[in-house]
Amino acid sequence: MQKRTLGTSGLEVSALGLGCMGMTSVYGPPAVRGDMISLIRTAVDQGVTLFDTAEAYGPFVNEELVGEALAPLRDRVVIATKFGFDINLETGQRSGGLNSRPDHIRAVAEASLKRLRTDRIDIFYQHRVDPNVQIEDVAGAVKELIAEGKVKHFGLSEAGAQTIRRAHAVHPVTAVQSEYSLWYRGPEAEILPTLEELGIGFVPFSPLGAGFLTGKMDANTTFASTDFRASVPRFAPEALKANVPLVDLLRKVAAAKGATPAQIALAWLIAQKPWIVPIPGTTKLHRLEENLGSAAIALAPEELKDIDQAASQITLKGARLPQAVLDMTNR
Repeated sequence: MQKRTLGTSGLEVSALGLGCMGMTSVYGPPAVRGDMISLIRTAVDQGVTLFDTAEAYGPFVNEELVGEALAPLRDRVVIATKFGFDINLETGQRSGGLNSRPDHIRAVAEASLKRLRTDRIDIFYQHRVDPNVQIEDVAGAVKELIAEGKVKHFGLSEAGAQTIRRAHAVHPVTAVQSEYSLWYRGPEAEILPTLEELGIGFVPFSPLGAGFLTGKMDANTTFASTDFRASVPRFAPEALKANVPLVDLLRKVAAAKGATPAQIALAWLIAQKPWIVPIPGTTKLHRLEENLGSAAIALAPEELKDIDQAASQITLKGARLPQAVLDMTNR
């Protein structure tokens, strides 16, 4: 597996990471725990070094899973987790709101360290920007944890460009995590230029559009009520039908390259900047192997230009998240 450095931080990780959220929540019932432990360890064996989790996934159970899986391999991997939601650290009950008060950040860090079975968090992301807490105070709290050795690097998730600048002025931000793919290119306007200027790495989540860019869905695809995609506008039948031409484009390129649509979608992302590290998630071994194969696919400048030109002719429909969740982004 190729390696990449997240911005100018010096933190080197595999060119593709593994997003672990879907192993315990969001896409329906949790997968079998033993199978997921095996999958995570197989990913390490295949060269993956960046693993992404959060206290909010479950809550708590995803961190516990990742902690158990990686404990015997701790010194070979980089573990990223997140704080920022208002979750009772004793009961796991969520208020539905945000909480990035410095005292809560510290409490979350201590709890996450225990669940992850480790003495340090490699990347500690603010999961969503809290409008009730100055970002300078958030950065200051993480800076203290870094000084104590409990956290190694500071990250932000779904933050706006000005927030990134303000946080970075207090303590260097190593990575920003936001959704980015051929299906959603919002970061290209302001976020990517800001990160390039400041020397910050970018970690796209949902690089396969929550499964859409794999080519396994069509306008007739339906989702269980326990699957978050059931409430997402871009997965409504009429939106799926309108968005299928993007997958057809990926299929066309994939056929010419001897690859799959998912591999082309990931290879396209990797080709955008040398400091971009996508974190596709999966619960299936063959999908893990397929995704990792994308790192070996080189798209020439002319091929990238052709993909962009063809994609620009496609009118995509449907918001990427429900409005209440979108309201928490790009602050």
